[in-house]
Amino acid sequence: MNLLNLSNFSADEILAGSFGIEWESLRARDDGKLSLTEHPEIFGDKLTNPVVTTDFSESQIEIITPTFDNIDKAFDTFSLLSDIVNASLPENEYLWFQSIPCILPYWDQIPIAKYSEEGESSQKYREDLAKKYGVKKQMISGVHFNFSFSEDFLKKLHSMNNDELTFREFKNKVYLKIARNYLRYCWLIIYLTGCSIGSHKTFSNDCIHLMDAQDNYGSYYSTKGPSFRNASCGYKNLKDLYPSYDSVDEFVFDVEKFIENGDLSEAKELYTQIRLKPKNPQNLLKSLKEDGIEYVEVRTLDINPFYKCGLVKRDMEFLHLFLIYMLVKSESDYDKWQIESKINEERTAERAYDKTMRLLRDGNEVTIKDWASEIINEMYGMCEVLGIDEFHTLNLMLNRISNPNLTYGKRLLHLIKQNGYINTHIELSKNNKQTSINNLKNVELNEHEEFKKYENLALVDK
Repeated sequence: MNLLNLSNFSADEILAGSFGIEWESLRARDDGKLSLTEHPEIFGDKLTNPVVTTDFSESQIEIITPTFDNIDKAFDTFSLLSDIVNASLPENEYLWFQSIPCILPYWDQIPIAKYSEEGESSQKYREDLAKKYGVKKQMISGVHFNFSFSEDFLKKLHSMNNDELTFREFKNKVYLKIARNYLRYCWLIIYLTGCSIGSHKTFSNDCIHLMDAQDNYGSYYSTKGPSFRNASCGYKNLKDLYPSYDSVDEFVFDVEKFIENGDLSEAKELYTQIRLKPKNPQNLLKSLKEDGIEYVEVRTLDINPFYKCGLVKRDMEFLHLFLIYMLVKSESDYDKWQIESKINEERTAERAYDKTMRLLRDGNEVTIKDWASEIINEMYGMCEVLGIDEFHTLNLMLNRISNPNLTYGKRLLHLIKQNGYINTHIELSKNNKQTSINNLKNVELNEHEEFKKYENLALVDK
């Protein structure tokens, strides 16, 4: 491990940054079927509401937090927004707490998000994606984590590295290294947080064919893997696309080539586990070249059905720590690393609980338990050297590695075996909605200022 002079920083300086969360979730009825109604009026115009919008479908709500300078504020706001949204849905409607869809109608009945003239290009983009990938694949949902280091930290790190790079070039170098290493090691995040192991028969046959068990209620599930959202049947580009992450210019050049060749319609159609985000996402490639990388967007996280906002705070804290580790972790010079990374990603998603499964490490086979334990142990060492007090978080992750029964996927498997895929998630979604309703009652009683602020942002008639 190369600690890049980080030992000269305080833990607070290293941990400082900007944090934001995005969450897509389907709206489902109490019978487990997709709600086919339009985006609820209470949330106003999906183009102008800054915190509640839609993603691909009218039936797919997206919650987007502002950015905050610490995880606590970001998570607490996200949790509050999820309560407001869930509690504001009609009585017989729920957020679907699962990345793989609920019971879907025929493809031509799934409502694509509608926009006024101002959003005409957004609507056409969605219609084109539907033709290319199929409407049902678009209904896969997840949680995205947006992160950047503080500018003060990066400027100080830049001044200490004594190279001839401009600050923008140095900042790009930092985030490119994080992106390369994250792609190499995101299989660990899939194992630790994956929780999409089942599918109703109305979803994609691609996923169903990978599952080895069936319930008595029209659904299938896997006993072998934690995350079919991240599996080979998930929402991926039709071709394997491997842009260069050696520099921003090379990355932009490669993505432009993908667009010229017809592999992508535009840059945001490149579906990767981590995205390089510029100052102006509306003109992504131009802004990357001119302004540099502003932050990274991690796209690996499944919706967690066991918590009322689909995300556990401890997992978010681990992911933050993991991205710091991605910066200090030395890189392999293995030239086929992107191909190998995708193989590891999909093997973990589909077969992490299979003891015969092996990951590839620079061309050699290794068990998931051995490699994962080595990574967590290196993270212990990093935290000790840098004075970061996150040992409880690392202990939790090490326990999930040594005992797969503690993973979300295995916990969900136990419930699905008992009650079936759809029934399990109806119950979890109902419980989560009731929790949100109860939370808001307590908040309203205390006249919580943050609640009033975000209620006014999220809802139009309050």
